[in-house]
Amino acid sequence: MNFGMHIPEPVIFNPLKHYLPFIKSYIETKAEGERYPGSSAFIKELKHLGTCVMDVYNGDLPPEKIFSEITGFLEKKGYLPREEYIKWAGRNRRSYRIITLSDGSQWTLKYHDHETRYVHIFPARSSSYTFRVKANTIKSAVLYLVLTGKDFISEEDLNKTRALVGLSPVREVADAEAVTEMIEILRR
Repeated sequence: MNFGMHIPEPVIFNPLKHYLPFIKSYIETKAEGERYPGSSAFIKELKHLGTCVMDVYNGDLPPEKIFSEITGFLEKKGYLPREEYIKWAGRNRRSYRIITLSDGSQWTLKYHDHETRYVHIFPARSSSYTFRVKANTIKSAVLYLVLTGKDFISEEDLNKTRALVGLSPVREVADAEAVTEMIEILRR
């Protein structure tokens, strides 16, 4: 998915999953144009987040710096040609490498089976400047902020938006504590 961010080859990166400043900007942009029940393109973008957990970077490095530090590391070590990268990072699903960037954050590098975008990057688990969140929590918070946006979060409004991506209803807002916390993080 192209989110309007320039991501240099050979990097593949989903800022909607892994970069908090982008997620906040995405919400602002979508809130200006989307109305309930949301466009099919918007719903498709959110469904693309999947259902697993993800690590979100909330540090100060801009994307360009993250990309240049990672590709600079790979280039310096001789891992940038695709075949050398495969040897270093591994080819199977469980293979990965972790490197540390200038701010102390750690990033996971995996092989992605693509001819030109084979360096899949995302924040490492339990790294500095990251937090772990379920995909459905992010989806719920983004849907709520874009399509409802009210200060007071009600279970009715939350369930109305969650249904758009096939998520089960919550009985009380207290049952969705992770979602309300995520909404507050995204509002800051």
